[in-house]
Amino acid sequence: MEYNFREIEKKWQKKWVEQNTYRVIEDNNKEKFYVLNMFPYPSGAGLHVGHPLGYIASDIYARYKRLQGFNVLNPMGYDAYGLPAEQYAIQTGQHPAVTTVNNIARYREQLDKIGFSFDWSREVRTCDPEYYHWTQWAFQKMFNSFYCNTCGKAQPIEKLIEHFEKNGTAGLDVAQSEELCFTAEEWNTMDETQKQQTLMNYRIAYIGETMVNWCAGLGTVLANDEVVDGVSERGGYPVVQRKMRQWCLRVSAYAQRLLDGLDTVDWTDSLKETQRNWIGRSEGTEVVFSVKDSDVKFTIFTTRADTMFGVTFMVLAPESEYVPLVTAKEQKQAVDDYVTATKKRTERERISDRKVTGVFTGSYAVNPFTGEAIPIWVSDYVLAGYGTGAIMAVPAHDSRDYAFAKHFNLPIIPLIEGADISEESYDAKEGIVCNSPRKECASKDGGLCLNGLTVKEAIAATKKYVADHNMGRIKVNFRLRDAIFSRQRYWGEPFPVYYKDNMPYMIPEDKLPLELPEIDKYQPTETGEPPLGHARRWAWDTEKEIVVDKSLIDNIKVFPLELNTMPGFAGSSAYYLRYMDPKNPNAIVGKEADEYWKNVDLYVGGTEHATGHLIYSRFWNKFLFDTDVTCMEEPFRKLVNQGMIQGRSNFVYRINSDDHSKAPVFVSLGLKDSYDVTPIHVDVNIVSGDVLDTEAFRNWRPEYNNAEFILEDGKYICGWAVEKMSKSMFNVVNPDMIVEKYGADTLRLYEMFLGPVEQSKPWDTNGIDGCHRFLKKFWGLFYANRSDEFMPNNDEATPEQLKSVHKLIKKVTHDIETFSYNTSISAFMICVSELAQTKCRNKELLKTTVILMAPFAPHIAEELWEALGENGSVCDAQWPVYNEKYLVESQMQLTVSFNGKARFQMQFAADADNKTIEESVLADERTAKYIGEKNIMKVIIVPKRIVNVVIK
Repeated sequence: MEYNFREIEKKWQKKWVEQNTYRVIEDNNKEKFYVLNMFPYPSGAGLHVGHPLGYIASDIYARYKRLQGFNVLNPMGYDAYGLPAEQYAIQTGQHPAVTTVNNIARYREQLDKIGFSFDWSREVRTCDPEYYHWTQWAFQKMFNSFYCNTCGKAQPIEKLIEHFEKNGTAGLDVAQSEELCFTAEEWNTMDETQKQQTLMNYRIAYIGETMVNWCAGLGTVLANDEVVDGVSERGGYPVVQRKMRQWCLRVSAYAQRLLDGLDTVDWTDSLKETQRNWIGRSEGTEVVFSVKDSDVKFTIFTTRADTMFGVTFMVLAPESEYVPLVTAKEQKQAVDDYVTATKKRTERERISDRKVTGVFTGSYAVNPFTGEAIPIWVSDYVLAGYGTGAIMAVPAHDSRDYAFAKHFNLPIIPLIEGADISEESYDAKEGIVCNSPRKECASKDGGLCLNGLTVKEAIAATKKYVADHNMGRIKVNFRLRDAIFSRQRYWGEPFPVYYKDNMPYMIPEDKLPLELPEIDKYQPTETGEPPLGHARRWAWDTEKEIVVDKSLIDNIKVFPLELNTMPGFAGSSAYYLRYMDPKNPNAIVGKEADEYWKNVDLYVGGTEHATGHLIYSRFWNKFLFDTDVTCMEEPFRKLVNQGMIQGRSNFVYRINSDDHSKAPVFVSLGLKDSYDVTPIHVDVNIVSGDVLDTEAFRNWRPEYNNAEFILEDGKYICGWAVEKMSKSMFNVVNPDMIVEKYGADTLRLYEMFLGPVEQSKPWDTNGIDGCHRFLKKFWGLFYANRSDEFMPNNDEATPEQLKSVHKLIKKVTHDIETFSYNTSISAFMICVSELAQTKCRNKELLKTTVILMAPFAPHIAEELWEALGENGSVCDAQWPVYNEKYLVESQMQLTVSFNGKARFQMQFAADADNKTIEESVLADERTAKYIGEKNIMKVIIVPKRIVNVVIK
């Protein structure tokens, strides 16, 4: 019987649905295991073969854990809000919901064809009001909470109000936007609006002034990764830095806990280090500098206050509020021009670009240690959001300060004995400080002397001196910024917020969700409001507690609703919780479900989310942990980053000609060097084994209808290269085509066989035949090729067959646990070859191979499991355990050499001693042939490898 993969796969995909094979419920009699893929965005282009890589890897592991007896949750859903659908709506007038639903249907169809074990009954979509109900609910919880540094967790805002009523800000240690100081009496005399303005300084979800990437062409704020070279990635519109009033989440309050949590999760060291660097903890000192001949003072943060004797200039971020305050009249135009130019660059570009730029303000600051006046500059290598937006520059001991000083010819003063001032800069850890080049030892008049101290000692001494002399304070700083949580878009979660006296108020929790209204236009309004400004019914009646027409706004009972929507990460930050309990109408996740599933045991996704989604979701989960919604502080216990499948592009070579009236002529790869040619990307789907389907090429594009070809050996051979999989390079491979031609099981095997899961690798259709032939060979262990005879029986297994299968059990078990799927498949190929050679018919052994194959190629495994007479799905079989006794070598094979030249091989008992081996070799009739008339000088035996007979 032939292996008819089309019928088999169609049959089992239908049965899995009918029998609810992958439906999962909480079962306290089974240990849980939660497998999760990063939330996909359903684009209109559908899946290409690179997309399923992570899904296949996680599906293999999910199936494996189920076979081990775990109750496995393996859900799937869609991150359905986003700019692409909205831009398409702007261009076509079609509602984003329509395109999103169509895209989801396409994704679902493709995913089903690949045979994933997803529990679709738990599917969630971020655009579903039943889902974003809980995003809105979480936002309201954050708005009504503050972060208490003393207890190290979020607390209800009512507790903060109680403190203000009794003590004002006295004794308060909380996360805040700026330090405020007021008494209980002052608080109690504030009106409602003043109190709300004050509380905004402490809320975890708050409105603040912040720098954003503003794109007027798209009418919205963009994230850093949506901006490339100063223009929007989508559409290529100019982007500028602009200060805007935005909703923000106080992620920075959780910075230390986000750092500490990395020690409790099973992530790669590189990913942990990426997050640690992004969070950027630094212990240092805030020091106040005065501006000469002015009342202006500003604060800098430094981790090396001991280097203040080496400060030769100050630098302000272009966005700093101090720039206009310190800019001299004669420098105003130059500074204004520089600030304007900087607005066109994102922070990411400024961080990565090492080009030195800046402008002098015309003013000077006074060094509080030396009393010397030092120039104040503006430069874009200083960021407003990190520290205080101002730095003291010590060019002798910082590479960027050094480059700036060299470029603008500013002084460079070393503070470390023996320092070698160079472009790399000296940053000694144990060097001896010597500040005498700056001034004579200050200890004579009670000043600070650092001479002769190590760097560590000097830092400690300087911190104490600054605190004792009220020059500043010791502080821990973090690079991590609060998350901007507003987008000027339509297609996103609406904020459940209305405005009274220009201050935000939450609609009642029992009235959630606040659903996205219908609008006619998806662009900003003519007055510059976000698209929701077009909504007619978009006001909140506080008396009736319903959404009403905007014409009814009276700012007494009816108030305007928020016009911004939430960003993409809003819906994807806690989706893993909703999967645990997707139909619960009363909570994002019920206590029982949360305490059973706890958190994600295995999370699979790309490294590009290391500093975005993974930070935000960890923050979100920690907040919900603080509010007793979740029982685990870290959402993702183990994380695996899958690599990228790169495209294998193909090229045809067009002979250059000035006569464009003639048919284009293309020359095959091996002959192209004899002609003047231009390489042209060609659709890889009309190329097989680098051989072009010339007729399909003629039909591919109108300009090639009459193309002519110069062939080699009757074929047109294409060139190739490994590149990013992209529609523009025509190297996108649709998985549907692979499934149709070879089957889903072949696709699954091949994607894993390409290389380690974590590594990027090129897609090469030329190698897929090998995996398909292997499955046919595996099928051949059970069915004779030219008959329907089912061959497994009760024949006794030979020791060799037992060894082959138990070796496979050991290898595959280890490889799945370490995500070394590619070597598992190699082991399968070896084992199947060995069983085929020995004509294995033992039913139990073959049944074991089917179970082992089930995670990788589930369709063929189900078919063979049924053929073996087993009841139920192979998913519910028991994962086999290898027996070490079958792996013990009973024999060893040694190569027999004469004077170092290998001649033949011999089998010996595994425990044979050297005397027995030597006697057997010398007694073999083949030995006599090679010795002839020569004498045996000695016999050398290398254990378990070789016997060398030395003759002369």
